[in-house]
Amino acid sequence: MSTDIHGADIYTASEKAGIGKDSILDFSSNINPLGIPDSVKNAAINSIGQSSRYPDINSRELKKSISVFENIPENWIFPSNGAAEAIFRITFFLRPSRGLVTAPAFSEYENAMVAAGADVDYYCLKEENDFKIQDDIFNKIQDCIDIIFLCNPNNPTGQLIERAAMEKIICACKEKGIYVVIDECFLDFSAHKELYSMTGFLHKYDNLIILKAFTKIYAIPGMRLGYCMSSNKRIIEGLNVSGPPWNVSSIAQAAGAAALTEAGYIEKTVEYVSDQRRYLFDELKAMGIKAYSSNANYILFRLTDTWGDIDLKEELLKRGILIRSCSNYVNLDSSYYRIAVKTHEENKLLVMALREIAGIR
Repeated sequence: MSTDIHGADIYTASEKAGIGKDSILDFSSNINPLGIPDSVKNAAINSIGQSSRYPDINSRELKKSISVFENIPENWIFPSNGAAEAIFRITFFLRPSRGLVTAPAFSEYENAMVAAGADVDYYCLKEENDFKIQDDIFNKIQDCIDIIFLCNPNNPTGQLIERAAMEKIICACKEKGIYVVIDECFLDFSAHKELYSMTGFLHKYDNLIILKAFTKIYAIPGMRLGYCMSSNKRIIEGLNVSGPPWNVSSIAQAAGAAALTEAGYIEKTVEYVSDQRRYLFDELKAMGIKAYSSNANYILFRLTDTWGDIDLKEELLKRGILIRSCSNYVNLDSSYYRIAVKTHEENKLLVMALREIAGIR
């Protein structure tokens, strides 16, 4: 059995806690609290009848929908079985000798590079800088680096990289022949995402690759659907041959195309998540917990000394609540945790459980 290094493992948690998986309140996975849009559910259901034949190997209708949504040509798009598949295809096609990632960051960047035989360097994000990238990252952009992965907003810190700073990084990398992969999977949860997305720069930089996913924003992680974008024809063609065919199911293709026609869903999500994120942040702060500001649908926090030597994940699991321990993130330790922003009712249950553990009435 593989060892899970991410959140969302309600299956192991339910076995450990001795309760049904449907009874686990999962704050470890960062899924849209508004749930799956009805149009997406209906599209998935209606497509089941197509399961008796192979899915469109070229995902034509899905690409058309993404092209309109992102305002880019269809041949700049590669649909994938979740963003994670795209990350592995990118590294196995480009075969970098050495890559650079921020620390902390989503572990699959490093895992993919190691699997492809690359060495990995880290740019450590500092707590005193609120885990924001600083200008000293350019000291890490050296000729020996072949690829850089950046997450915007970062997972697990929720911090954004300003567009001007991002373009400066891309430009410096282009001069040295370095590919830049920007993971924007959580950017749809951020207010004013149009000020941070680098999609509009794809035409300008052929060393730029952008990752997106339907998983989080449309609450369909079980369907496994993402895509990456690049104006570099060689990269898109390479991704198509760097893994097995029929990587996106008919159901996922139909659901994705329907999701991109949703009107007002993302705007409603941003407003709701923003309100609930503020509620959780204030409650954590009131309990003497060091919480970090976030621009996504999750919050990173650190237990202060007043909480003593406690395994908060285990204590909450006793109460049927699963959170993400960040002890296995590079550059973090066992005092750090991440929680998703869920519905207000669910968020209140988490707050009540934390208050009980802390002995706060």
